[in-house]
Amino acid sequence: MFTANQINSNYVVQLNDIAKHFQQNSICSLFKQSSNRFEQYSLSACNIFLDYSKQNVDEDVIKSLVSWADDIKLNDAIADMFSGEKINHTEGRAVLHSILRAPADKQSSVLGEQVANEIAGANQKMRELCSKLHKGEYLGCTGKAITDVVAIGIGGSYYGAKVAQESLKPFHQQKVKVHYLANIDGSAVAEKLAVLNPETTLIIVISKTFSTQETLLNAQSAKSWLTSYLTNYDIANHFVAVSSNISKAKEFGIKESNILPMWDWVGGRFSLWSAVGLPLAIAIGYENFEQMRAGAYQMDEHFQQALFSENMPVLMALIGIWNSSFLGYNSLGILPYDHSLRAFPGYLQQVDMESNGKRVNHNGGEVELTTAPIVFGQEGTNGQHAFMQLMHQSNEIVPADFIVSLTSNSDYHHHHTMLVANCFAQSEALMVGKTLVQAKVELTNQGLSADDVDRLAPHKVMPGNSPSNTIVFEHLTPKVLGAFLALYEHKIFVQGVMWQLNSFDQWGVELGKELGTSILAVMGGESNDALSTSTQGLISKYLDKRK
Repeated sequence: MFTANQINSNYVVQLNDIAKHFQQNSICSLFKQSSNRFEQYSLSACNIFLDYSKQNVDEDVIKSLVSWADDIKLNDAIADMFSGEKINHTEGRAVLHSILRAPADKQSSVLGEQVANEIAGANQKMRELCSKLHKGEYLGCTGKAITDVVAIGIGGSYYGAKVAQESLKPFHQQKVKVHYLANIDGSAVAEKLAVLNPETTLIIVISKTFSTQETLLNAQSAKSWLTSYLTNYDIANHFVAVSSNISKAKEFGIKESNILPMWDWVGGRFSLWSAVGLPLAIAIGYENFEQMRAGAYQMDEHFQQALFSENMPVLMALIGIWNSSFLGYNSLGILPYDHSLRAFPGYLQQVDMESNGKRVNHNGGEVELTTAPIVFGQEGTNGQHAFMQLMHQSNEIVPADFIVSLTSNSDYHHHHTMLVANCFAQSEALMVGKTLVQAKVELTNQGLSADDVDRLAPHKVMPGNSPSNTIVFEHLTPKVLGAFLALYEHKIFVQGVMWQLNSFDQWGVELGKELGTSILAVMGGESNDALSTSTQGLISKYLDKRK
């Protein structure tokens, strides 16, 4: 286990000293110092290309960051995760989502033959269910083939599968439509059920404990919807569960043969690779789902084997720490120039901020460095006409990850060329900015008077010097998407190690759930004087309206 004083190593002191210079440094000047900066500060792995030459780093910064990672024994931490050590120490759990995409022999060596067989059994059940649905052989209670699947979960029990499904639309099979329901807003439930036929709808309830408040309420509403239409029918075949709590799932009315397992060593936000990915496998076909796992495993191998100076997840993590903990840039823009990846920023908000949005180290003390950035983003080019104004002209420097595919999934090739051009242009513009002198020359060349030039030029100044990565795919396939998602998983893990915090619990989320239960009880008639007068007043306002 890490000790609290490791984060105060000489490397951190050294990086703080270097950062004082780089806070005044120009990224553009780094390009002037090296004619081959692009080649030197880029690399390829697993069919993904990373250009980090627009980051505010030089060789000395990278060497210091890598030396710090060596000093803190990052290699040992990586080995511990992949070997099944209980690195989630606050909950006493291993962190082994990656083993789900590993070959069977590795699963056996890490987990033992019995658990490896459970994984194989779950995979086989997923494969068979996908096959029956796609062949029209899975029937509802009235004898009609299932045409629609609704996956009910929340957080990690739905987000990863939904994002991957949207990302891989060209690979969708056409037999069965897959929908998702997470929000407990009744309007969302009504809207989803209104377009479905209960006779041909299968509900997949995804909850590790089968006690998640939002998921169970939505599942119960779906069950009531089915029973109201299918009176006098046994609707058990209309439900599948993914859960570790078999007894609770059975109590709900789901037959045991339709329950797929989850394990406590798979955290919710990293659970896509388990049976939580069943809706995705139905949408894109089990073979494509396996290809996605294969891509993630390829990134796992790169992560474990590559030198830190040539290791894509490690470099992204260390540069991210450099930006947030040393240069003081507290946000991270995620900018996919790919319509199919439009939901990825939201997914990463959960995976990153729920993992590393913490201030307490392994020993219970305060982490002395700024930790997780505030993650936000939107698909390009929409973001250019919204929040990117702030990125260009405010006093805030916002590091960004630009994400783009070289080929399009559409036949509108000119659109894609313009999209890619905008992606490259924005990263360049954020770095170079526009000086007052340049603004004045530009306005003068437009024929404006000297007074108007002086008046308008300050409004056109852009400070520039905003760092960015550009992540490039040749084509977004299931295998590439798997590697891409694993890239960010490992980046987040490395940052947690460097900051000395546990990336795999989420007590803040749990507090909200506990208070939600308490407030529901008050709405039901119980008293609770521990609640603030504000919350009590809001509850009264709601109850008065209900009356």
